Amino acid sequence: MTTSVTEIPGYVAGTWDIDPVHSHIGFEARHMFVSKVRGRFEAFEGQIITAADPLQSSATLTVQMNSVATGNQTRDDDLRSDNFFAVAAYPVMTYRSTAIRHGRHGFVLDGELTVRGVTRPVSLTFEINGFATDPADGSTRAGFSVAGEIDRMDFGVCSPVPDGGGLASNKVRIDIEAGTILREPP
Repeated sequence: MTTSVTEIPGYVAGTWDIDPVHSHIGFEARHMFVSKVRGRFEAFEGQIITAADPLQSSATLTVQMNSVATGNQTRDDDLRSDNFFAVAAYPVMTYRSTAIRHGRHGFVLDGELTVRGVTRPVSLTFEINGFATDPADGSTRAGFSVAGEIDRMDFGVCSPVPDGGGLASNKVRIDIEAGTILREPP
């Protein structure tokens, strides 16, 4: 099954670079299962290729793990340590799409996420927010929203906790807002 570009207003095929100034890569996990802690990554780069058939499009993303920020330096340092991300040994996290398909509530991006040297299949929901010309510089821009959930234990992202309890939930919610700039049309 394909998606007609007429179903996506203003659709533009081409190669898009993620604009870090107009993008956000965030996560959310429960602390002690009662409150939510939110964080983000401040250094990343990626590319989206929109094909003539939207279901043939692809995406890649590379995140610098030492750029994690939660608003608490002690927590950020712990996240960078071997307890969680082990950034000295594994400085980047990557995502590479393998397919796009229709889901129950829009599009699903299937791909491979690599964290701490462990690669697992991860499916994320996404929507195309639109395409526009920037009146300031004439560049063509597009926006995409991506969301999903992973189990951090699948990637070895865990800290030693006494008596089997946990201070952070295993489930981590991912939230990406990608503002992009057209690099080259097809």
